[in-house]
Amino acid sequence: MTRVGSHVSTRHGYLKAAEYAVAIGGKAYQYFPKNPRTLETKTFNGTDARKCAEWCRGNDVLSIGHGPYPVNPASEGEPAQRMALSTLNDLEIAEACGSIGVVVHFGHYKGKDPLQGYRNIIQWINSVTRLWNGHAQILLENLAGDHGPMGTTPEELMQIRSLVESPEKVGFCLDTCHLYASGEWRHGDWSSFTERARKIGFWEYVRAVHLNDSRYASGSLKDRHAAIGEGWIGRDGMKEVIGTPELADVPLLLETPAGEDGTHRDQLKLIQQWNE
Repeated sequence: MTRVGSHVSTRHGYLKAAEYAVAIGGKAYQYFPKNPRTLETKTFNGTDARKCAEWCRGNDVLSIGHGPYPVNPASEGEPAQRMALSTLNDLEIAEACGSIGVVVHFGHYKGKDPLQGYRNIIQWINSVTRLWNGHAQILLENLAGDHGPMGTTPEELMQIRSLVESPEKVGFCLDTCHLYASGEWRHGDWSSFTERARKIGFWEYVRAVHLNDSRYASGSLKDRHAAIGEGWIGRDGMKEVIGTPELADVPLLLETPAGEDGTHRDQLKLIQQWNE
């Protein structure tokens, strides 16, 4: 059975977030370890986090954390240092909650030399992993191209991972809307992308998928998510993703608009029906 879930709130604690994710039909979930709009670190409730980890192990539930939006690994100087400390804090929380890792957007660079942006990403990852000895991984996420072409291809993610000091501490989170919006996945041609990713060994390091439909056409460079089956990717495209053999045990997580009841219950049910 496909392992699907959605992004859930931790407003009532980490354990309650896990229980809610399952109550609406998920077997996996994503959460923000702390406030997603700042780089401030958080002193978290370790007891709650450990109970969350124990409950998830007992109920065969997988989770990932998502880092704050201001984290940009391509940055440099003092902001990059603050971002590294913020991500370390996220990894600590994710580890305590028993999560696979923490999603970090690939990063974008506005300087004159794009190669410097890639160097910054490598240096930034190294600055985090030198201080991190847990099991939770940094999960680099592909981008939609709305801030430029950096980070839109699987080849870039693979190359960055190959150049960091501790590649075993880095995995990937594949966002389907981003992949589609960037034009790396052309409409009706999922098989071409899967084979391309297969040839470079990309699937081996995909630890999670953001299963999002797209409000805009392939190549639009617009990062706007649609409910499953209601966007340009559509039902057929979503079914192809779900049926990809390499993703059989990988959590597929919705970041789509909620349904009329304010939850992702109906979308999760729909995906499970496709998989029966």
